Amino acid sequence: MYWKIRDELSLSERLRRSYYELLRDEINQFLLERALTQSYQQFAARKTPYPFVERRELKPRARIPKVEYECQNSFLVIFMEDIIPPEHKKYIRFFDSNRTTKTNLLKSKTLPMDSGFDRTQKYLDSAHFMDVFDELLPVDYALLIQRDPSRQPGGQDRYGITHFHVRIDWPITEAAEDMARDLRYISKDLYEKGEKYAEDVQRKFFEYYCLPEMVGGRRTAGVVAAQYLKRVPCISTIYVASSESRALIRSTEHGVSKSVLIKLTDKEMLHIAESRNMPVSRLKKHYMIVGEGKSGVFIFKANYARTTHAQPPESGKLRELVSEPYWLTVASQQILPRIGAWDWAPIHCNLIYA
Repeated sequence: MYWKIRDELSLSERLRRSYYELLRDEINQFLLERALTQSYQQFAARKTPYPFVERRELKPRARIPKVEYECQNSFLVIFMEDIIPPEHKKYIRFFDSNRTTKTNLLKSKTLPMDSGFDRTQKYLDSAHFMDVFDELLPVDYALLIQRDPSRQPGGQDRYGITHFHVRIDWPITEAAEDMARDLRYISKDLYEKGEKYAEDVQRKFFEYYCLPEMVGGRRTAGVVAAQYLKRVPCISTIYVASSESRALIRSTEHGVSKSVLIKLTDKEMLHIAESRNMPVSRLKKHYMIVGEGKSGVFIFKANYARTTHAQPPESGKLRELVSEPYWLTVASQQILPRIGAWDWAPIHCNLIYA
């Protein structure tokens, strides 16, 4: 395992882990709002029906319609628990030229010329951080949030957007090779068992991260980054909002999840409310994003678990790749509370296979 569990950390590292996870909760809420709720509002403003994700699209290996929706927000965010060391700049492209300084941001026309931006606004503890974060999200490639590298020993950990327009330049073939080597499907080289075997490994790489075969754009950059950052011995979180999948995809140390908007009928809402011993009115008040006639729009999250085929073998011995077995299963399904609903927990329910 490339990252340390809590019991292996020093007291200062445990405090940092707690702080990181608290900040990650805040970022989760913010990005759910931008990826899903705000996208829905943009469709509504144009009086265009929202293209809800069909539940079958959330199954492992499901195919997603190849349509990019202009009103659907898309972005890529990398959130590190620590710092990416400089030696990784060959593949994760963060340089002085794309640091989040006012000069760089104005030069790239990312911020308006009359912007009142100052360097403290890029830190998560700034009152204006979310405003700056929102302005930078649509920028091409990725935003990099990591621990402030200027922190002095014994000083307080601080997180901020250190770089924008971050490119992920690690080849997919190398990412797939790295995964296959970890899982003991190859010993060294991707092509050591032939070209057909190498192609199968690459297809399985996308399945490993719950993506359709050989997708492009931000989703591919996100999963390649997730695989590459296993070289850095700390927790990392990759957020990808895709205009094609209409989802917020999150990759963490615990695996992959997808959050989407779904529409529930009156009957489904009644069934879910009764299963939780609550009136339908309470479900609508604290969980429903908006009503659509007799239906309601909700945020639905699917968490995925990797099967034994997608985990290193206990024996550590080399094994043959077989394409048929699934590498992912749906571990849990949740209806999430509305953004900012403080006292309400996710509701577990089976909607994908119902």
